[in-house]
Amino acid sequence: MLGRTAASLFWMSRYVERAENMARLLEVGYRITLMPGAVEGHRDEWQSTLASAACLQTYTAKHKQIDGTMVINFLLFDEDNTSSVKFCMRAARNNGRAVRTALTRDVWESLNSTWNELAQIDPATITPDRLPSFLDWVKQKAMAFRGALLGTMLRNDPYYFSQLGNFIERADNTARILDVKYFILLPRPTDVGSELDAQQWAQVLRSVSAHRAYRWFYKDSRYKPWLVSEFLILKDEMPRSLLFTYNWINAALKDLGTLYGQRYECHGLASEIQELLKNGNMEEIFQNGLHEFLADFMHKNNALSTAIAKTYNFP
Repeated sequence: MLGRTAASLFWMSRYVERAENMARLLEVGYRITLMPGAVEGHRDEWQSTLASAACLQTYTAKHKQIDGTMVINFLLFDEDNTSSVKFCMRAARNNGRAVRTALTRDVWESLNSTWNELAQIDPATITPDRLPSFLDWVKQKAMAFRGALLGTMLRNDPYYFSQLGNFIERADNTARILDVKYFILLPRPTDVGSELDAQQWAQVLRSVSAHRAYRWFYKDSRYKPWLVSEFLILKDEMPRSLLFTYNWINAALKDLGTLYGQRYECHGLASEIQELLKNGNMEEIFQNGLHEFLADFMHKNNALSTAIAKTYNFP
């Protein structure tokens, strides 16, 4: 397969996943702003949302103040923001169109119809009362794309490159969602264990569709930071956890290695990260600093993405 084709498949899936995760990050920020006591000096949820989405610098370069309405528009519709939902869906469609012959009809129509519907939406109509339903729409469209890909694509290199893009992006975003909660939203030790703290952990779980799964898995209705973190980092039963994503990444790389008859440096990097997560211990992670662990993980995840692009000659 040409490197250009592999890159388009990789980024097609990555942009769809990024759009979904942007909706999830925005949902966390929006729900937390509705909580009692949300506006307290340093605890600026919209700034935290921008920071966790790696959009704070680009936002402040364009806007002089952080305002909820402007943040929502910037993260959803501003095409100057390369992580906005609209930019991501356009980029996903363009990448899919470039490799149209490598996709099934269901995958292409999922991408194309989503973009056509999104392009017709007037940003002014997404008022605060309509925001939750619009974010749900974004998530549903992303899941429909993923369902079409899983249900109709041959298990060959187009499928494997698509999976790599999807799960590298998901890993990055799960780490970001956890990081914004633990490191940015509650910097004061006195907040830990409070009712506000518990509510925010519950919103983090809801943002990754894990609220009910957490309560079932741990047989506990209380939200404990170390258990929520363990669930989203080390438990491969949870489909948005870091370990789950790296199990899929390693499976896709293994299949590519078998298909092409050779393993490369990126295979070793992915295996190292997978082993780090398999052998992880939450007590040690908290003792050494959850933020530091997540920052290091995101660095390793980005390094793997770069190694895959270099190995398979992405332009």
